[in-house]
Amino acid sequence: MTRIYSPWRLAFVALTLFVFLMPPVWLFLSSLKSQQEIFQWPPTIFPAQPTLQNFIDTVSRAKFLIFFRNSAVVSVLSALLSVTISVMAGYALAKFRFKGDTLFFLLIMSSLMVPLQIVMIPVFLVLRDLNLLDTLAGIIIAPAATPTGVFLMRQYITNIPDSLLEAARLDGTPEWRILWRIIVPLAIPAIGTLLAFNLVWRWNDYLWPFLIISDQDKWTVQVALANTVGRFGINWPRLLSMSVLSVLPVLVMFTALQRMLMSGLMAGATKE
Repeated sequence: MTRIYSPWRLAFVALTLFVFLMPPVWLFLSSLKSQQEIFQWPPTIFPAQPTLQNFIDTVSRAKFLIFFRNSAVVSVLSALLSVTISVMAGYALAKFRFKGDTLFFLLIMSSLMVPLQIVMIPVFLVLRDLNLLDTLAGIIIAPAATPTGVFLMRQYITNIPDSLLEAARLDGTPEWRILWRIIVPLAIPAIGTLLAFNLVWRWNDYLWPFLIISDQDKWTVQVALANTVGRFGINWPRLLSMSVLSVLPVLVMFTALQRMLMSGLMAGATKE
């Protein structure tokens, strides 16, 4: 009989944890070092004289709060817009039958096979014609509709019993109220999962802000991080401290939504 906690399994788990945890731990500990200690050889894991001066300089001198605010606005609004579109599209594809509904769904899914580089130029031209270049609205609107979100919501809403919707329709309930009062509460796990992933995607997005934004006061955190790497040198203390601060919101969000994420990802995996 194989023991659950065998020495080999414990060793494998410990090695896996070390591989995944070492980079962020090294990043955080290095952000507490001075410029001289970062380049010390042989390198040290723990700082000899930990200091928060790197974080103080980043927040006070590097316009980090402006970049942080821009990323927060873009992430939250873009994620909410994407979830709203995905819920409405998923509801329509899951609970309404119309001519060509399957073909329409397959067309949405086929867009997953289209490389981003192909649609970059057309979307850029559309944003230019709408005067949305060099604006936060351009970053928010461009990636709002995602086929992944539509697929996730359609698959989840399909499992909601039609009898609930039919009973509401017999009572004369309009479709928008059915969506808001029945579908949304029952699909909270999937909505929370999609919202969390969209927040992370938009927070870590670099390409669209880099292409659209030229005004430094409208940079996001990721664009600011990339511009910390200069042509003739890199301000490593500032880069490390900005990296740590940029990771914290994602870490807090995933910690807070961990249970909802797991329930949303596992939904539909088993059937009674």
